[in-house]
Amino acid sequence: MSDALDKVAGLRHLPLFPLPLVLLPNEVLPLHIFEDRYRQMLKDIGDDRNLFGLPYFEPEGAYVERPATGTVGCVAEVRETETFPDGRSNLLTVGVVRFRINEYVESGDPYFVADVEYFEDEQADAELIQPLADEVFTLFERMARAAFKIGGSRGRFPEIHQTDPESLSFLITAAFNFENDKKYRLLEMTSTVQRLSELKEVLERSVAPMEENADLQVAAKHNGHSKKKIDL
Repeated sequence: MSDALDKVAGLRHLPLFPLPLVLLPNEVLPLHIFEDRYRQMLKDIGDDRNLFGLPYFEPEGAYVERPATGTVGCVAEVRETETFPDGRSNLLTVGVVRFRINEYVESGDPYFVADVEYFEDEQADAELIQPLADEVFTLFERMARAAFKIGGSRGRFPEIHQTDPESLSFLITAAFNFENDKKYRLLEMTSTVQRLSELKEVLERSVAPMEENADLQVAAKHNGHSKKKIDL
């Protein structure tokens, strides 16, 4: 059992906080809590494991109040809390593991509670997935270095550590400003190979133009003296 699944072991009924955004495993998300029902939820989970479910929910009609069964979300762990005198709170949360809503539970609580199942990616052939993960990591590091140059190369370039392929795929997904629909589709995938392959395509399209842009910005700061000729 992974560390993420170990955190939710035995937690079958999960309090839900539906939002029109997609949270990924290991992604950091600040939240502001002001509704009474979620203030109560925050108090209740604080007495246990500080875990709640954040399912993606974009209501399409006035009569749709909650995500449909089968919706995928991510468990959020509350790491820091700042509570104001009027009861509002600022939270710092981190995504833990994905879940799927099986059915809703009549718990008597003012917030939604659901019976859920947790899941991670299916096991992949190491000989197939590791070379792909290495290639994607190299592309992502090139993109991060280009972004660092565009930002003015202030300070030291932060060292990027390569993690396991599944975690790497979510790290890179979080780094892109994808539309919710695409981010959600990457969240619900259970194939790390498929997710990394899609991200590889995005990176291959993005890296070279971003590196060119970075080089041009550096050249402009040095009064245009560059080894690269620019056709105008």
